[in-house]
Amino acid sequence: MNTSIITRGAAAAAVAIASLIALPATPASAAGAGVVINEIYPNGGSGGGTYQGRFYELYNSTDQAVSVDGWSLQYRSPLNVTSDFGQVSALGDTTIPAGGYLLIAGPGNGANAKPLPKADVTSSITAGAGGGQIALSTSIDPLPGDDVLGADDLVDLVGYGTAKVFEGTAVAPTGSATNGITRASTHADTDDNAADFSSAEATPCSLAGCATVTPPDPPVATTIAEVQGTGFTSPLVGTNVTVKGVVTATYTSGAFDGAYIQTEGTGDVDLADHKASDGVFVSSLAFAKDVEKGDFVSVTGIVSESFGLTQIATPDGGWSVIDSEQHDPVEPAAVTFPLTSAQRESLEGMLLDVEGTYTVTNNYTTDRFGDIGLVDGDEPLDQPTNVVAPGEAAKELQARNDARLITLDDGADIDRFTTDKNIALPWLTKTNQLRVGAKATIDEPVILDYRRSLWRLQPTERLVAGEEPATFTSTRSAKPAAVGGDVTIGTFNVLNYFTTTGQAYEKQSGEKCEFFADRAGTPIAVDDCGDGPRGAATSESLERQQAKIVTAINTLGADVVSLEEIENSARLGLPRDTALSALVTALNAKAGDGTWAFVPSPTAVPTGEDVIRTGFIYKPAAVETVGGSTILTTASAFDNAREPLAQTFKVAGGTDDSRFAVIVNHFKSKGSGSGTDADSGDGQGGSNASRTAQATALVGFAQDVADDAGTDRVFLTGDFNSYNKEDPVDIIEKAGFVNVAAELTDKETYQFEGQVGSLDHVFASGPAFGDVTGADIWNINSYESPGREYSRYNYNLVDLFDGTTPFRASDHDPELVGFDAEKVERATVAVDAPATIRAGQALSLGVTVSGGDATPTGTVAVVEGEKVLASASLKGGAAQLAVPDLPIGSHVLSVRYSGDEGHAASSASVSTTVLKTASTLTASAASGTYGTSAVLSVTGSPGASGLVYVAAGDQLVGLGTMSDGRATINLSSTLPVGTTPLTVFYAGDATVDPTSTTTTVTVAKAATRTRVGSVKPTRIVRNRTKPFVEVRVTADGFVVDGGTVTLRSGGKMSTATVRNGKARVRLGTFTSSGSAKKVRVTYSGSSVAEGSTSTFTVRVRRR
Repeated sequence: MNTSIITRGAAAAAVAIASLIALPATPASAAGAGVVINEIYPNGGSGGGTYQGRFYELYNSTDQAVSVDGWSLQYRSPLNVTSDFGQVSALGDTTIPAGGYLLIAGPGNGANAKPLPKADVTSSITAGAGGGQIALSTSIDPLPGDDVLGADDLVDLVGYGTAKVFEGTAVAPTGSATNGITRASTHADTDDNAADFSSAEATPCSLAGCATVTPPDPPVATTIAEVQGTGFTSPLVGTNVTVKGVVTATYTSGAFDGAYIQTEGTGDVDLADHKASDGVFVSSLAFAKDVEKGDFVSVTGIVSESFGLTQIATPDGGWSVIDSEQHDPVEPAAVTFPLTSAQRESLEGMLLDVEGTYTVTNNYTTDRFGDIGLVDGDEPLDQPTNVVAPGEAAKELQARNDARLITLDDGADIDRFTTDKNIALPWLTKTNQLRVGAKATIDEPVILDYRRSLWRLQPTERLVAGEEPATFTSTRSAKPAAVGGDVTIGTFNVLNYFTTTGQAYEKQSGEKCEFFADRAGTPIAVDDCGDGPRGAATSESLERQQAKIVTAINTLGADVVSLEEIENSARLGLPRDTALSALVTALNAKAGDGTWAFVPSPTAVPTGEDVIRTGFIYKPAAVETVGGSTILTTASAFDNAREPLAQTFKVAGGTDDSRFAVIVNHFKSKGSGSGTDADSGDGQGGSNASRTAQATALVGFAQDVADDAGTDRVFLTGDFNSYNKEDPVDIIEKAGFVNVAAELTDKETYQFEGQVGSLDHVFASGPAFGDVTGADIWNINSYESPGREYSRYNYNLVDLFDGTTPFRASDHDPELVGFDAEKVERATVAVDAPATIRAGQALSLGVTVSGGDATPTGTVAVVEGEKVLASASLKGGAAQLAVPDLPIGSHVLSVRYSGDEGHAASSASVSTTVLKTASTLTASAASGTYGTSAVLSVTGSPGASGLVYVAAGDQLVGLGTMSDGRATINLSSTLPVGTTPLTVFYAGDATVDPTSTTTTVTVAKAATRTRVGSVKPTRIVRNRTKPFVEVRVTADGFVVDGGTVTLRSGGKMSTATVRNGKARVRLGTFTSSGSAKKVRVTYSGSSVAEGSTSTFTVRVRRR
């Protein structure tokens, strides 16, 4: 409340005034009349905020104490007009005296701001700075969503900023980092938020009284580098400073509310010795609006740390544009990520020219927050437990992943799901891709920024759609890669495909559902229908969802598809296969009648099934079912998951020898678990104990299915919610099953938090894997932005939904496996290839195909991912292939044999590593002098770049950067006199190996100079005075220490030792007077310094 302490002290007198001017009470203020919401400060803990946390203040405007026992403060988001208030904080057994205040402290993280006065009540309410609805209630029950202003329990309500619900004619204004949303000093409540509230200085008051504001100390002139310091927090936090700099970025909308400035003439940094950043964020919207990029400015304000970002909060009028065109411009610092945390900190707030090519690893929130996770190299980040064992190895990989991530942002801190829906979002369009795995090139200078716990590359102003500073490659595949075989098996999680929509369920059941809505408020997808549906909200949304799923399945090329996350219609009072049948109908409408059929549910199903289930669809022209389906009904391990469902198939019209069994699964998810299912922190998530038990039960069930089916060829398919190296997968593999995609592809099915791995699998029994011909994961979903899903339809002005494509039909990617169900002679592929080659060399592979009585014919191809690198026809069952230009790194290549009439297709994997180019290195040093740097010239391989280190024994004596094969390094100026052996280390770069060489450097003693600093006393009398003479011995580059200074005059000699460049020598008495008695100074020299001489004169008086 922006009220002086005197005014607040006279609050009781204001009660009478308030009662005179208040409007008649309305239902919105009848309960508990007289206690009002007096001040809201939602910016606590934000950048430049006055106080460390949010606070909410009540005032008792009556002349009687009021108990708030049983009351609550409540909050809901600004745009919510239907849902109950979701954040509720009880006020406890508290009484507010007449004319008194109650202070409620909320969360915050502004450790460098001022603490709040001792609060009377602590709350978890996190009111939004841009808007919200705060209500005071006489009950702890949530206030109703649709008629809150008419609620009997409502005492007071304030809608501010973007709020859709408020008292009176309009909303109250928003506050700021320093201002609260404050009721007038009379505390009058006219039930009109716009009239009653203003934005004014935040002044929290409690039962104990009101806080006072201490003016800041006078500013200290300093540099931006001194503000930033060399550590992870500023050494000047809380200090009022004045700095000068060039404006490099301005953010006048989008909640950054400030600008970046950088010291003039900086930017050309050498990360080897650059320690402190020359850029800093200035937190002030007014400042950002007043200046332009390129302005040279002086800024005064308080230094603070806002969630890890150093900034200067400047008040209105705390800056000026310097009228000078003579300042040096800022140059973008050329950098290549990854950088160490210290290097990133040394560049915080600076303008960067980001060099190199990066890979998109996270696009999950691009359509919401406008950010894109990038990583150096050619691949997105791995989920740790997809590639290494759970535990310490996974934790170490996660730490390395975290250190490599850099996030490309949009210059705004807004949530497009709640605000700015009608402003075109950047980065994404209906026709571009921006997928995980795409290569990104940053084309414009950006600012290195730290927000929301991530290092970010910000544009120099808020992005406008179509003006993005980066480009991305296209990586989509129109269809899966060919997998061979006479039968193909697919698995696909269809992301809550429900033909019962949320609205239909509401009408049928009378239950109330909550929905995710588009920007017009139209329900799109179910948020919560209790035990009801989880998919589309309306029939129109279902049509959009179904269109993508149908296109995906019809393009997949599978003969059998196992499905996960499809409606269990029995739970909704319908025949169990209703949704499964509807999907087949939709598929056939596009593919042709009879193309697809579904496997009916078994007669016996478990009790208490989930609302989602698994199922099978298949193409009758390719396969036929053998017997009915069976489901595991006796395993308690699946009490919290979907029980395995099995079906035996054979080739349509084929023999019994072509039989094979498929078991579809959907294990317990990772997101929850308690007790033995609690997340242990080893990387496997929650409920790992349940999934492990489910894997064990599945292995037993699979044996029973194989026995009943009369075949040893069994496939386990589905969503196992387990990555490749986790315990459940290990159990299945140890039972003799092969993880097909892990063996035959380098692709993954799922993206979570910017890391990729496979939760979905096809496991083949040993005999089944012997007949597998190929596999592919079709990355149509997890690598796409969720903004393309049906569930995000019309969320933004930019329309991303395209129902004619399969892309983002789900959040999991389908997997496809080729399989020779009919018995055919299987060929064996043998490959002879070197384990390592050097960059620039072609990989030579000798391939031999054998098997059966006849010599195999046909072709062999070398494939990496989906790309065919080389192919050749067999001659005498053999072929020689050469693969040029493999990039540096490890490669797992698939050598695929096409098959012929007498031999089934087959494949083999071969691993090779492309090493960096072997490097050359020579070095020579010019002679030097102690105290000045000798120069070392280093020559490496043509085009090489990277760091060069120089050591003398175990001491680092030089560091430099090689560019285009050459480096010039200034060696330590304190190398010992004489000849010193040196070892020169080259650290290597992306294409050249590290190496080292040796050389020597010869250092001579330094030349010195002597001069007299002082003679004391200055009056020298013959035969009486023995003056002290200070002699200074200097050399270039160091302070002389050691050696003897000798003074000679009239046959007398005096000496002293040089310490820190000075010697204090006491002369003897002079026996005669004279105006210019000559004294000779001789310095003897030392182990590092040459000797030198000089003379001076003194005046000697008679008396």
